[in-house]
Amino acid sequence: MASFFVTTRRVEFCETDMAGIVHFSNFYRWMEQAEHEFFRSLGLSIVNHQSGDSTIGWPRVCATCRFESPARYEDIVQVTLMVQRIGVKSLTYDVHFTIGDRFLAKGTMKTVCCSMERDQPLRSIEIPREYTTELQEYRAEEE
Repeated sequence: MASFFVTTRRVEFCETDMAGIVHFSNFYRWMEQAEHEFFRSLGLSIVNHQSGDSTIGWPRVCATCRFESPARYEDIVQVTLMVQRIGVKSLTYDVHFTIGDRFLAKGTMKTVCCSMERDQPLRSIEIPREYTTELQEYRAEEE
């Protein structure tokens, strides 16, 4: 059975628009924040400094979100993250947003493991074993 990572957040006033609902852009921010919390929960980091000038990072290559119901100031939003796919060099997440039983939105985010060096272009690399070992438990079941 697939495992999920769950976190919650309270909607802040500054995250709402003139209609009093959460501005759509915040869902993308919340996906990224959930990913960072998820990595920390596994004892990993989204930024992994290597010896020398090299750093392993996870830039996004695709993010989408489909909205179905609004959230408002002070609502407690549950953010559920599931690893949909572990590729050789990339991770794809599904992220669900709910308030109680009410479904708000579903997002998908794809990120690529990259080596980053000062004054050099990003270079995609195979996901290190320390990551794949920890992530495997959260991978979605094959259909």
